[in-house]
Amino acid sequence: QVQLVESGGGLVQAGGSLRLSCAASRSIFSINNMGWYRQAPGKQRELVASIAKGASTNYADSVKGRFTISRDNAKNTVNLQMNSLKPEDTAVYYCNAVIVGGMTLTYWGQGTQVTVSS
Repeated sequence: QVQLVESGGGLVQAGGSLRLSCAASRSIFSINNMGWYRQAPGKQRELVASIAKGASTNYADSVKGRFTISRDNAKNTVNLQMNSLKPEDTAVYYCNAVIVGGMTLTYWGQGTQVTVSS
């Protein structure tokens, strides 16, 4: 089992930057995939970015070139650097971890609010 705690959300003006961090309660070295999702009011939760154990990354088209996901196995954290923020990036951002073994286990953090003002 793993607990995930997000931090770094807040209010920022359009064009600004924020860095989200997700701290895991155990080593993330063996976690197959970690990622960031977001959910805006009235919308479904969507993938923002993910990073696999081998460090390959995947981004939603809407954030490519603006967001960067990184994984620090030594600190057991996954970070999301968000640049050139837009009002449409406003959402609650959730950290996610997926462990694939005999069964697939999925874990979520409690979420952190990101608000981008125009």
